[in-house]
Amino acid sequence: MTPRLVDLQVNGYAGVDFNDAGLTAAGLDHALAAMRADGVAACLPTLITAPAEALAARFAALDRAVGESGLGPAMVPGYHLEGPFLSPEPGYAGCHPPAAMVPPDPALVAGLEAPLARPILLLTLAPERPGAAELIRWAAGRGKLVAIGHSAAAPEDIVAAAAAGARLSTHLGNALFHTQHKFRNPMMAQLAEDRLAASFIADGLHIPPFALGVLLRAKGLARSLLVSDATAAAAAPAGRYRFAGMDIVRGDDGTVRLAGGTTLAGSALRLCEAVRNVTAWGFATAAEAERMAADTPAALLAPAVAAHGLGWTVRGDG
Repeated sequence: MTPRLVDLQVNGYAGVDFNDAGLTAAGLDHALAAMRADGVAACLPTLITAPAEALAARFAALDRAVGESGLGPAMVPGYHLEGPFLSPEPGYAGCHPPAAMVPPDPALVAGLEAPLARPILLLTLAPERPGAAELIRWAAGRGKLVAIGHSAAAPEDIVAAAAAGARLSTHLGNALFHTQHKFRNPMMAQLAEDRLAASFIADGLHIPPFALGVLLRAKGLARSLLVSDATAAAAAPAGRYRFAGMDIVRGDDGTVRLAGGTTLAGSALRLCEAVRNVTAWGFATAAEAERMAADTPAALLAPAVAAHGLGWTVRGDG
């Protein structure tokens, strides 16, 4: 099929880790070619929480690889920075290293972005952290798409974040402490905030299918989008891989976990599989599910692309 899907959260693919400071153009092309074969026309390579020096080195390698690759210029308009402005509290951090998390800081984002040929288009943060509202306003004012994720935020924090310019929930339903107040919790508050769209990992592992159906009905299909949160273990066999300096293991059941533990660490999901799953589970028609992985993320990303003067559009036939 002609590639047209848009993945706003992908950490790696087909044995290649986008968080590797040794990433090469050949490695990136290998991953992007595998993504195109799975129907993806465009993506935001996603870098996760790390110390500032490590993030700078990883962004430099990624940006260089995109520029020197054959597929990168057409498929990668910019990047997703997921962290380091997240909640370090147990249950919310996920596989992100809490020791590397820092308070929200526009100067850090600006410093990471300054040497790059392509911008950071999407920023995920925890809005309850001191300084978050200022960072959201700063980023939104520069045309970036700002998302809430890995957050222990109170409902008031969610409302304040949306008022400041946040427009997305990153992998809603995940990176949450398992014991929550039944109403006053970050997931319910984000579902209730109509200014926020929400991305979901529809692999049947991060969220049980029955629960995903409830979340999609609550948020509405028009404000819902699919992401893969894929790692190097996607489009690859069961086994051990690297992810942002960590060892991860893809099990025979498709789960990806930190080696020696139970913490989920991204996914092995292909975005085309997410589309098929949502359709097979009866939550959307095939056309609606495809829109959730193509038109909806593209529309969310379009203002950021335009604000950064990229002159870039999703091209599915390149």
